[in-house]
Amino acid sequence: MKKLRLHGAYRAVRATLKGIRPLPPRISGSGPPATGRKGHAKRRRGIAVSDFVYWAVIAFLFAPLVVLFAYSFNSSKSGSWTGFSFMWYERLFLGSGLLWNAFGNSAIIALGSASAATLLGSLAAVGTSRYSFWYRPYVKSMSFIPMILPEIIVGVSLLVFFAGVGLKLGLLTVWIAHTTFNIPFVYLLVSARLEEFDPSIIEAARDLGATEVQTLLRIILPITMPGIASGFLTAVTLSLEDFVITFFVAGPGSTTLPLFIYSAIRFGVSPVINALSAVMVAGTVLLIYPARNFLKAYAAH
Repeated sequence: MKKLRLHGAYRAVRATLKGIRPLPPRISGSGPPATGRKGHAKRRRGIAVSDFVYWAVIAFLFAPLVVLFAYSFNSSKSGSWTGFSFMWYERLFLGSGLLWNAFGNSAIIALGSASAATLLGSLAAVGTSRYSFWYRPYVKSMSFIPMILPEIIVGVSLLVFFAGVGLKLGLLTVWIAHTTFNIPFVYLLVSARLEEFDPSIIEAARDLGATEVQTLLRIILPITMPGIASGFLTAVTLSLEDFVITFFVAGPGSTTLPLFIYSAIRFGVSPVINALSAVMVAGTVLLIYPARNFLKAYAAH
């Protein structure tokens, strides 16, 4: 046994000198115990429990969507199924002018606020990650306040601010409000992306004579593009579904889709809303999957 151990130590030293780390010699009675039938049975039970929990959570999350899709084809307004029909989709596309006006306002606000928040949040993330200044910690801390505060406080604060400066409530105030609470989310996603890449790339660009603008446009922006795209999509989603803040800062003629749905369901849930929700879910899925594959391919490249 002693000779065997010495032989194993000699092999390890020789392999280390060669840059290779071998496996230790197998000695009788050493090593992890072999897994028997009980171990395999326990592992199978653990996998079965994990699969059950996974599918239970998936069913809990997606069951409402299945019910929503099903009742968007119901021929009656009642809660019971009476027959298959496309009448609510026909009414949605041909007889719901006010609803589509609200949807158009939501789309304009979402795209506009997401673009502004992506620009400001990305520049803020680049500035706080690359440059040192005495108030940088305060900028990082203050940027997360809109994420921490309850939405009702943010909405009331913005309403008081707009009233104080004499700004009339409308689409402009809704756009300002959505841009305000979207900036921290973009800032967080872009900052996380900036912390992943090697800063020596920027130093190499400087050594090669690149200016600050060239470094920003040709090095930093392409590297952080997945984070910027994720921040933009997140901002669009948050803007489309926001109700509380929009409720305080919206004025006449600036009704968004959440406000319209809220005013409509007070008189009962219309199947037209079910049809619109089904269309929006389908459209979101069709947009998100190509975007997801593009971001994965871009990040891998």
